[in-house]
Amino acid sequence: MGDRPGTSDRDKSMARSTIRRGARLASLPLGYAGRATLGLGRRLGGSSAEAVNAELQERAAQQLFKVLGELKGGAMKFGQTLSMFEAVLPEDVAKPYREHLTRLQDSGPPMPTSRVHAVLARELGPSWKRDLVELNARPAAAASIGQVHRGIWRDGREVAVKVQYPGADEALRSDLRQIGRLSKVIAPLAGGMDVKPLVEEMTARISEELDYTLEADHQQRAAEGFVEHPEFAVPAVLTSTSRVMVSEWIEGRPLSSVITDPPELRNAMGLSYVRFLFAGPETVGLLHADPHPGNFKVLPDGRLGVVDFGLVARLPDGLPEAMGRILRIAKSGDAEQVHAGLQQEGFVGDDVSAHDLMEYLAPFVEPAAVEEFQFSRDWMRAQFNRVRDVQGSGGVGMRLNLPPSYLLIHRVWLGGLAVLSQLGVKAAFGRVLEEFLPGYADD
Repeated sequence: MGDRPGTSDRDKSMARSTIRRGARLASLPLGYAGRATLGLGRRLGGSSAEAVNAELQERAAQQLFKVLGELKGGAMKFGQTLSMFEAVLPEDVAKPYREHLTRLQDSGPPMPTSRVHAVLARELGPSWKRDLVELNARPAAAASIGQVHRGIWRDGREVAVKVQYPGADEALRSDLRQIGRLSKVIAPLAGGMDVKPLVEEMTARISEELDYTLEADHQQRAAEGFVEHPEFAVPAVLTSTSRVMVSEWIEGRPLSSVITDPPELRNAMGLSYVRFLFAGPETVGLLHADPHPGNFKVLPDGRLGVVDFGLVARLPDGLPEAMGRILRIAKSGDAEQVHAGLQQEGFVGDDVSAHDLMEYLAPFVEPAAVEEFQFSRDWMRAQFNRVRDVQGSGGVGMRLNLPPSYLLIHRVWLGGLAVLSQLGVKAAFGRVLEEFLPGYADD
């Protein structure tokens, strides 16, 4: 089939790229079928089921990473999100995925230098080098829709230059459509996790994440709100367009690296991480809504550095008071009063039982019910299974009437618990709620 009249070379190139991307994603079910056939042959040939399953899972992890890692846009964003929740997968499934998925949190194939310069010239003007006097050709990090380069600004400050991939918007939407269609096929590779809700949420937030001027506004507001803060550091923004953002450089190691630190340091950084997530709404009216560890850095001075404000929940009045009040009641164990409170707020109807509600809320209540809580993969996995069982029988999550702001709060809270569990943090979670969650502290 020939090209349509008037189709530009750029449009042709993007169309071909989209087809290639779809073909890579479509290779996942074929690869899965091939591995299953291989496994059957090995078992018939005398290999143990345990050995065959281990090999199949390792091959599945390698193929999933290969496909997602070669793509940008929605495929890589999906991989990053999945990597944050691997703590809920059964250990025999999670083990071969852990290394591959962790790499997706802050890595990806780089954009050629010539293309980076072309984007900078188009966005910042032909004289962009007057302001950005030095730019490292090798990207310091690559994410789902762009990559970050280290540079020097005209006043001598080190800066992070975030450049969006050309065509990222079309690629992002295309990838998410493909992943949505393949959600049932990908589920076995993800330990049976339902990936469709993750894809739907990402799709709903595409436009905001693609506009770097919005991200710059969010990040600058946070930078000003936390300026000279003893615990947190947010880099100030120097300039931005819809596809380029230049901000101060912060030097640090990934939050995920604290898993090898002594327990006291790991616990301290884990506590700072969760404190920032809850402090944002109170301090600057923003909830950082992308809590995977790649967006958080341990600075040399011990503070927690925070980047990537592309996805936020705007909460000018802070976190909702009803949320803290009902959680405090849930901690007391009064299921009927919890049900009545949620019903009064319009979150549930009579079709959800008080018992199922308490089961659904357990992952949020248990860490706050003791002086210090020990997060672990085993605990997170048990909570995931418990909520999944409740979903199977009562469908609580599907019957909750949550406004958009609550949906992001729910995602951040659950994601934060997953990260704390991955890191094995022991922390006074309840004290954080008492400090930052309105309505939670005892009257």
